[in-house]
Amino acid sequence: MIGLEHYLVLTGILFSIGIVGVIRRTNLLMLFFSTEILLNAVNIGFAAVSKYYGDLNGQIFSFFIIAIAASEVAVGLGLLVLWYKKEGTIDLTSLQMMKG
Repeated sequence: MIGLEHYLVLTGILFSIGIVGVIRRTNLLMLFFSTEILLNAVNIGFAAVSKYYGDLNGQIFSFFIIAIAASEVAVGLGLLVLWYKKEGTIDLTSLQMMKG
């Protein structure tokens, strides 16, 4: 039987993968993917604890996180496309050489 501990271990593993992705990536698109992994790990944790305690607050909070993450992706990808059109690359090193 799958219990709360299994979901929390999965949450920890996904969160660790997301943190490593945020720290190690220089590609902005992969950075966005890593932040999405982080947010989804938190959502799994909230939903699992909410189900375990029989309270809907964690699931409702997860729903709001999903809505905010969707808007973040929409705005972030729009900015990413503009940056790619301007610079021809989406590496973080190109952001360090911004001209004022």
